[in-house]
Amino acid sequence: MISIPITDRFREAASEWGDDRLMSDADALEAKAEQTLVEIEHLASGANEVTFDVDTEEGVIYHEPSDGLARLLAAQSAESGVDETTVMQFYVDLFSRAFLDSDVQRPPSNFD
Repeated sequence: MISIPITDRFREAASEWGDDRLMSDADALEAKAEQTLVEIEHLASGANEVTFDVDTEEGVIYHEPSDGLARLLAAQSAESGVDETTVMQFYVDLFSRAFLDSDVQRPPSNFD
């Protein structure tokens, strides 16, 4: 299990996600964590489910990476000299803004 600190970037993305869906901050953090982890796991290993927990008081996401993701993190850690948790935190921050409504460019409406 790895412990991924929740960064300001992640909190902002989760807050925006939650505001668009009228969710509490805690529910938005959990939903965004699941969405982000599923995307990372799917790309690394093809997995569609994740095992995780969000501790909002501690500001940490706990995640049990699949074997495929664990191998990817280990390889990237060895190559870069950055520890596996930090590599995972980079991915979490990168994917935290995925699927935000404000980032989607919509075609103009005919009713404007």
